[in-house]
Amino acid sequence: MVDELELLIDLHRDGERQGPGGADQTRLALDLSGLREKTGLKIADIGCGTGASTRVLAQDLDADITALDLVPDFLAGLTDQSQGLGLRGRIETEVCGMDALPFAPGALDAIWSEGAIYNLGFERGVSEWRRFLKPGGILAVSELTWFTAERPDELNRHWAEHYPEVATASDKIAVLERAGYALLGYFPLPEACWMEAYYGPLRARFPDFLARHENSNEAQALLVAEEAEIALYERYAAYFGYGFYVARVGTTP
Repeated sequence: MVDELELLIDLHRDGERQGPGGADQTRLALDLSGLREKTGLKIADIGCGTGASTRVLAQDLDADITALDLVPDFLAGLTDQSQGLGLRGRIETEVCGMDALPFAPGALDAIWSEGAIYNLGFERGVSEWRRFLKPGGILAVSELTWFTAERPDELNRHWAEHYPEVATASDKIAVLERAGYALLGYFPLPEACWMEAYYGPLRARFPDFLARHENSNEAQALLVAEEAEIALYERYAAYFGYGFYVARVGTTP
């Protein structure tokens, strides 16, 4: 029997993205960060998946990038695509957890993490990662965010169970400030980053995924859960999504 994690990896390994996002949004965050004006950068892309954001960073910046993820298959996909784009020499991959980063304190000019910091928790992540950044270093993360002060009960119950750390942008910004960052910019991801860039391609992979697993009960159950997640977003996109936060390390912890 294939376990749920193996099924999840198999469903997502061929995806351009393992979560909502877009190249235009990565570039908007870069514009806010001020990194384009700098050279010889050292950057970590944490929870990079198959590397959609990593490739944009490598294309747009004068930087050596370490792309980190716990799933070797995702990193193999990043390596293959990077070689095809002539970027392999600028990207190093590392199988690594978010709570065990292989960097010395103050080693990085920037930490990037799109749609992944929830695995560690936003407050813990921004606090623990800060020590790896140089003075004035940049943190850029996208994070599940409430867009309204009040939400339908069904939505509140769902995220209270699955990610209780979801909060409004003002609350997230306060967390960043308490951790010693100064906000440079914030913007919400548009619905296209969810439906066109992520959920649409994900749904398109469902038939082949089921065929590979011979329509097993476990594979079918996973797709039922994925469809429920998509339906939740379709009903309530006005109330929640990903916010992109770009911040600079301040002078006090």
